[in-house]
Amino acid sequence: MSHGSTTDSRTTVVVITHNRRAELLRTLDHLAGLPENPPVVVTDNGSTDGTADAVARHHPWVRLLRPGRNLGAVGRNLAIRQVDTPYVAFCDDDSWWAPGSLTGAADLLDRHPALGSVTARIVVEPDGNDDPIVEELRDSPVPGPAWLPGPALGSFLAAATVLRTGAFRAAGGFHPRLWLGGEEELLAADLAADGWWLTYADHLAVHHHPSVVRDATLRRTHGIRNTLWFTWLRRPARSALRRTVDLARTVPRDTASLRAFAEAAAALPWVLRERRVLPHEVECRLRTLEPAQRASKARRYTG
Repeated sequence: MSHGSTTDSRTTVVVITHNRRAELLRTLDHLAGLPENPPVVVTDNGSTDGTADAVARHHPWVRLLRPGRNLGAVGRNLAIRQVDTPYVAFCDDDSWWAPGSLTGAADLLDRHPALGSVTARIVVEPDGNDDPIVEELRDSPVPGPAWLPGPALGSFLAAATVLRTGAFRAAGGFHPRLWLGGEEELLAADLAADGWWLTYADHLAVHHHPSVVRDATLRRTHGIRNTLWFTWLRRPARSALRRTVDLARTVPRDTASLRAFAEAAAALPWVLRERRVLPHEVECRLRTLEPAQRASKARRYTG
């Protein structure tokens, strides 16, 4: 295939990967076949399974970054330094955008100047069913302005979202301490504090074929820890206390949860140093999400 002429030059796809060579090559095959013909930047987070060499060999059109170590979500920040399109689409190494969806997201962002991000429907492969999180995105209780083309969201899913490149950079990207696991929540709140709205678009889709190469326990530990850090970094004291107690009451009582709370507490000195409470209107939006978070069957990492 030729990547000489770009069919839709508005969006670059960014992928981070670590030791998932087969899944990444499949994802790049799908991205290479998209009618939008998007530029793709891959950050190889220190893989030891030959991932980077395989990408260079099979997909020489991809811009490949090799930082030489595992940067977690910060690998996306590194990739976005290379991006010169107005929009950036994230996908994971085991997910890929459906044909036409990148164009659809860019159209929405073109049309609505205060829209910061568009999250697509997630279709789980090989069965083709909607991910359980989709129902929660569709039914998001966050109040939004009348012009918003879909439900307003309090956060986004990095595996299925197109963002404004400039908004991402201005908000500082992903926080280096959060690694992976619910790392989007802090960035989403900072985007909202900068005046951007986040939305869900049901007519756009990302396919996700979950990798078997994953440490679910570690990811859950990081997810709970990151939720606590976000809460302490950005929520007013009363909200932060309420959310912390809620989490302590609802997470599974196991080693992963215990480790998450211990890691979170050990970091209090830097958390308090960096603490910056969100504007009142953004905090109000987050409060509307709390009942849904408590009832959620699809929350990724908090049980």
